[in-house]
Amino acid sequence: MKCEWVRENITLHVYGELADDARHELEQHVARCVDCAAELKAEREFHALLSQEPAAQPAPNLLAASRLRLQEALETAQQGRFWHRLAFDPANWLRQVRFSPALASAILIVGFAGGLGTAYKILAHQPTAASNGSPPTPVAAAAQNDASITGIQSITQQPGTNQINIKYNTVSTQEVQGSLNDQRIQQLLLFAAHNNYNSGVRMDSVDLLTQKPDVLQVRDALIYALQYDTNPGVRLKALDGLGSFVKNDVHVRDAVLEALVNDSNPGVRTEALRMIEPVKADGSVRGVLMALAAKDSSQYIKSQARTMLAQLPEID
Repeated sequence: MKCEWVRENITLHVYGELADDARHELEQHVARCVDCAAELKAEREFHALLSQEPAAQPAPNLLAASRLRLQEALETAQQGRFWHRLAFDPANWLRQVRFSPALASAILIVGFAGGLGTAYKILAHQPTAASNGSPPTPVAAAAQNDASITGIQSITQQPGTNQINIKYNTVSTQEVQGSLNDQRIQQLLLFAAHNNYNSGVRMDSVDLLTQKPDVLQVRDALIYALQYDTNPGVRLKALDGLGSFVKNDVHVRDAVLEALVNDSNPGVRTEALRMIEPVKADGSVRGVLMALAAKDSSQYIKSQARTMLAQLPEID
């Protein structure tokens, strides 16, 4: 075994990710090689130092964006390869389980989750206090939370009223009604804007959220929709809801500028350009306009950026 291979795999060894046979060979080599032993010691000390620092928690928007991208990747991935390998090459699959502790742990977790799901379904068919005429306990009523929601099925607003009807899925489809001012309604709308598989439902959710842009969580959800939603119609709705905050909220302004520069839809870019017109004298906005006027791929955007720059006073 060469020292180069050992040094390339020392990190995997420290994190316990090497297969058993490779780990044994590495340990045998380190026992005879002073340089590699020193490398392993330094790596362990570095790992111990990192372990003393608290793990950073991802921002909610980053987590939601990652889930959305994973969902899109799964929807477009070719199907059948895993089951084909499992059915036609079981020996190779079992070898991977044997030499990969992480994979074995994942299989154990999936099996455990499946057992919990089966138990839940069995318990769900047993009589409850409500079926006997007794009201549900506060604990049972509070058990239904966002973590158990799998998706929003539909969002409708009763014409001429502030009442909203939302159907959402857990193990089975649930339904809740209430005003747009109700916290539960707002939470479900935010959930739909971030996580729902149906672009039409995301459109309905963002459309309703634009009526409450003063709520900070709602504004963050609109910024997220503008930056990450795959449907240009949803992004346009989000822009509409953020319009009144471009002047006073720098985060909104930055999100609109990012859409102006990077969005793939010409309509979204055009609307973003119109929205920054009142703040074109801002330094960051001026810089973006100068870049667009110089070399944007859209002749319309380039022309409009030059026109807006021409209306600004010269900088001394």
